[in-house]
Amino acid sequence: MRSSSRQAVLAVDIGTSSSKGVLVGTDGRLLGTAVRPHSVDRPAPGQVEMDGWTWWEEFVGLSRELTAGAPEAEVVAVGVSGMGPCVLLADADGAPVRRAILYGVDTRATEQIAAMTERLGAEEIVARCGSALSTQAVGPKIAWVAEHEPEAYARARMLFMPSSWLVYRLTGEYALDHHSASQSAPLYDSSAGQWHTPWAAQAAPGIDLPRLAWPQETAGAVTPEAARATGLPAGIPVITGTIDAWSEAVSADAQNVGDLMIMYGSTMFLVNTVPQRLTSPTLWGTAGAFEGTSSLAGGLATSGALTAWMKDLFGSADYPELLAEAAISPPGSRGLLVLPHFAGERTPINDPHARGLIAGLTLSHSRGDLYRAALEATALGVRHNIAAMWEAGGQIDRAVAVGGGTQGGLWTQIVSDVTGLPQTIPSVTIGASYGAAYLAARAVGVEADIAAWNPPAGEVTPSPAASAHYDELFQLYQESYAATAEISHALAARQAASD
Repeated sequence: MRSSSRQAVLAVDIGTSSSKGVLVGTDGRLLGTAVRPHSVDRPAPGQVEMDGWTWWEEFVGLSRELTAGAPEAEVVAVGVSGMGPCVLLADADGAPVRRAILYGVDTRATEQIAAMTERLGAEEIVARCGSALSTQAVGPKIAWVAEHEPEAYARARMLFMPSSWLVYRLTGEYALDHHSASQSAPLYDSSAGQWHTPWAAQAAPGIDLPRLAWPQETAGAVTPEAARATGLPAGIPVITGTIDAWSEAVSADAQNVGDLMIMYGSTMFLVNTVPQRLTSPTLWGTAGAFEGTSSLAGGLATSGALTAWMKDLFGSADYPELLAEAAISPPGSRGLLVLPHFAGERTPINDPHARGLIAGLTLSHSRGDLYRAALEATALGVRHNIAAMWEAGGQIDRAVAVGGGTQGGLWTQIVSDVTGLPQTIPSVTIGASYGAAYLAARAVGVEADIAAWNPPAGEVTPSPAASAHYDELFQLYQESYAATAEISHALAARQAASD
């Protein structure tokens, strides 16, 4: 690789609410950023989808915008990442047969989860795959398509996620990273580090599974056709990439043993890098971002999605205004408690039929109280996941906060107060695309450590007084879910019936 200050890597991350692209010099300096907002499709309650072609169209637009904005930059590699695990089924020519089914926020496959768990055995699934089957798992969603859309499934031959779909469009190579595969229960044997053919044949009959590689490994090179579409040079390498949360952990130097990454986005996601492979019936035991590493992970079904919903309810209020009002409200939001399960819940309760709850509401409460209670709800959910990580054998020595929710300071402060954990804030918080750029740079010989690219910028420390207050609220949080679960399930059934 030639040494030149003009050399750069281009990377794109496909997220739930937008696609983000970066152009980064091989010294880690940001040369350009671009965003393409988008929305998901919700064809029925519990169903969340996107058109896979949107991912490619947005990559093309981002690539052209970024390269046009820095004509002096010589792009030498491409990085990719994206939300997941998703299910984008395609035919033998790589054309999608239907819209992609998204990760654990899509809760349609509950019957398939139950049937597959009974057939394969709950304990056997956790032992082999690292996690129980849940709404996050790939296999039951594939089974849902086979059962409900047999004509589409009959044409399906390939399985993609956002990162692997971009790799395929850019290079023609059909590849998936080991981490994404490890979230594809029950198709992948995380103890053996390979597809488990007997279970894959049952869960995804007729699907030719992709070859496996690690996220930073080169999957292929930009084809002449892709070069014409994107404006990128033909022949440059494209890494295999991975799921956004793990790419974001890399971006913030939070991929070392004992690190806990807390990602503040449309959903809240946590990744704890652990000393050895761990399994859990309530969390996701997965492969890590790098060969030889393992993770315990968890995620809330809503976080930024919940605050965005609340903002829309309040009409003209913007985020700075709501945060300022929430900051005036004291810890505990003057006696409010919110359960954040407005889209079901992922870990650790794994209950797609859970529903949101606002308890303690009176006529004297303000919108600032409500908004703070929503922020506190996600923080309580984070604490619940951290408790499950400790119980599963996780090791948490350092917490790193990433994502758009780190801006403003109040949300991260509430999370530190609720969990009792300090949080490091990195200098660059743009997210997974920056991590993908770093991995792409590594693929072409850049040897700099990510800590040199993205050093810490600050730290949030918990307030002992607030933390003591939240200990009691966390107990009420757990008791409230247990006390209202049956009611929530009954209401969820009524919602499904009324659709």
